[in-house]
Amino acid sequence: MATSSYYVPESSYFPIVASFGLIGMAAGAGGMINHMSAGGVGYAFPHLVFLVGALLLASVLYNWFSKVVTESRAGMYSPQMDMSFRWGMGWFIFSEVMFFAAFFGVLLYVRQWAGPWLDGQGDKGSSHMLWPDFDYAWPMFNNPAGADLPGPNAVIDPWHIPLLNTVLLMSSSVTLTIAHHALRAMHRGKTIFWLAVTVILGAVFVYYQVMEYIEAYTELGLTLDSGIYGSTFFMLTGFHGVHVTLGAFILFVMWIRICKGHFTPEQHFGFEAAAWYWHFVDMVWVGLFLFVYIL
Repeated sequence: MATSSYYVPESSYFPIVASFGLIGMAAGAGGMINHMSAGGVGYAFPHLVFLVGALLLASVLYNWFSKVVTESRAGMYSPQMDMSFRWGMGWFIFSEVMFFAAFFGVLLYVRQWAGPWLDGQGDKGSSHMLWPDFDYAWPMFNNPAGADLPGPNAVIDPWHIPLLNTVLLMSSSVTLTIAHHALRAMHRGKTIFWLAVTVILGAVFVYYQVMEYIEAYTELGLTLDSGIYGSTFFMLTGFHGVHVTLGAFILFVMWIRICKGHFTPEQHFGFEAAAWYWHFVDMVWVGLFLFVYIL
């Protein structure tokens, strides 16, 4: 039974260590991009910085969340603490909404304004003077002359792997909802089964996303170096793929906890938070399927 007072945890070194881990990952990632831009010349020191930062962050997350699980199962958290967790997760998902909104905004800006301007259309059509021979069309197979960025030979067919991945993710939302209802009804075996199906569907999605990237690079000429279409395509689908991978891992952790007997019909916010995140990722994919692959 949770206490009625608000639990105040003891002082912890986790936040400062996590900050160093994030700084290392950010600095290492930036260095890796510069290293790749230089053609891989020189010692790959940024890779080591990124790895150390990632290991630091992973260690903090593991120990920090383990402590939270222990405190929760010990009944240290009050309803007010539970509400704090819910608000925190809600704001985190809101920040993720804004994250993807920025990238969708880039796609919208390029397609509706910047591209037509360079073709002489709209109120800033004078931009056409930069590349007088440029004719705008989306997808952009022909980039402006002199840009030294060859356009792709073709784009991904939305009615094969992307459609399959859409079915996979939409199905995973259904199976996760079934698992959630089973947990609330205290049908632990049913919860374990349907949550496992959800994780498998997520893993299969990631597998087919990798296959799609291989096809794009080896057969279609669709790469990060194929102009604005290639960069926006991989920026949006790549970040989404990372979120699916993280979401599947989080759900796998929830599956382990349920197998160990954690959670009750009344107290299972860890599972709920993971479910919120997964449903959000699924909805982002619907937007990607429509605005990146079809329209």
